[in-house]
Amino acid sequence: MRIPLGIHLGERFTLEETWAAAEIAENHGFDSLWVAEGRLTRDAVSIMALLAERTNTVRIGSGVVNNKSRNAALMAVTFKTLDEIAPGRIVLGIGAWWEPLASRVGTPLSKPVVAMREYVGVLQAFFRNEEVTVDGEFVHMDGVRFDRMYAENVEVDIPIYAGAVGPRMLQLAGETMDGVYLDFLLPVDYLTSARASIDKGIAARTDGRTSIDITQAIAVAVDDDDPRSAIDACKAFLTLYLMQQPHIAEHCGVEPELVDRIKQVAGWPATPDDIKRAMVLLPDEAVLRVAAAGTTADVVEKLEEYHEAGVRVPVLNPLGGRKLETIESLARAFH
Repeated sequence: MRIPLGIHLGERFTLEETWAAAEIAENHGFDSLWVAEGRLTRDAVSIMALLAERTNTVRIGSGVVNNKSRNAALMAVTFKTLDEIAPGRIVLGIGAWWEPLASRVGTPLSKPVVAMREYVGVLQAFFRNEEVTVDGEFVHMDGVRFDRMYAENVEVDIPIYAGAVGPRMLQLAGETMDGVYLDFLLPVDYLTSARASIDKGIAARTDGRTSIDITQAIAVAVDDDDPRSAIDACKAFLTLYLMQQPHIAEHCGVEPELVDRIKQVAGWPATPDDIKRAMVLLPDEAVLRVAAAGTTADVVEKLEEYHEAGVRVPVLNPLGGRKLETIESLARAFH
């Protein structure tokens, strides 16, 4: 495989499709499987545990869990348990969640970088098998540690990746973490500023480490018989995403006025028919700036651009109705 690939497994995958995607990943030497947990649809940890038991080689990451809904000590124990199921193959991808969902469930975002620094520091101390006492602004621990009674408590090697977009969180990742799991719908040239922020953080490290891993989910759709349908699959997703998280518009080269027009046409909550009406407002150029869509050759070329820009592992987030076909086509292309 010329480039190590991952697969982003979100709610668009049925459980049967999830297992099929994992089988493709195993058979074609993929690097990793990343289980989404953002909207209130599925718990990532349950799926990760099943994938850990059903696979033998691929890494299994959360893409991403948040630092609000689980106590830091519980998160550490949860991922230590996953590591028992798949030793050395578990990655903890963690983000700050997003609004308005965080507020709607009673955990509004406040000082996300400060909160993440405290939370990750606790996770790392637990993973080093240390006793943890922290009286932070967001995290409080009083003399706690792994506490197995019938087996030895040992250090565990579980990498932590930041689900980061903004420069301050990227800098924190460079300073304190093992990698980043970058969001999809970000263009190749975003990597220039992202890497600068990461490098600024790396310069402040105290452990002598000089680099961290860069992984990025990338929206993909392949249809060699009908490339137009692949582009439209990504266009529909981008339209919905712009309505939910309009801050990505500047990365896509989409003017705020166009986002407002899309919202007016589609309304909220938007039905699939609403999205179809609104998506015609988006030019193809905006879609192809932030997604890999079209023929297999088109998508391979785009993934190689991301890789050359610094993404070690492009993670396929397949859209449309040909999810498994897209993964299989790219697996063959890169195998």
